[in-house]
Amino acid sequence: MGKVNFSNADTNYRVRDKKKITHLIKELFNIESQGLKSINYIICTDEYLLDINKQFLHHDFYTDIITFDLSDILDQTMGEIYISIDRVKDNATTLNVEEQIELLRVIIHGALHLCGYRDKRKSEITIMREKEDYYLSLFGKHFDSHDQI
Repeated sequence: MGKVNFSNADTNYRVRDKKKITHLIKELFNIESQGLKSINYIICTDEYLLDINKQFLHHDFYTDIITFDLSDILDQTMGEIYISIDRVKDNATTLNVEEQIELLRVIIHGALHLCGYRDKRKSEITIMREKEDYYLSLFGKHFDSHDQI
């Protein structure tokens, strides 16, 4: 199965337990019956992602994630997923969840976008949240509660 890579753009933030997360993302693609060639997760700051949002989507606001589907062959998913660690931290505080759990939710969210899920309409958002919760629960079942994400 494909590759899942993590890198940084303009921050030194370190994603912990990359192997466990990679396993989950590959399992997600398997369950969703989607081929996976590669996903590159790029961790960045608000300002970096704002520039991408303005340049490519013509939106002038902060966001936690932007997903680019770079696939050119059916069932061979390739993508770049930019994640603002600043937004993840703020969301975690607002939602009163651990930062690492919120990061994992956003990582899953980007993978689900590459599998064809959308989140523009209320019905789509509901499905996306249910899928996120499902994959978060899978992650929790595979690792004991003392493990860090």
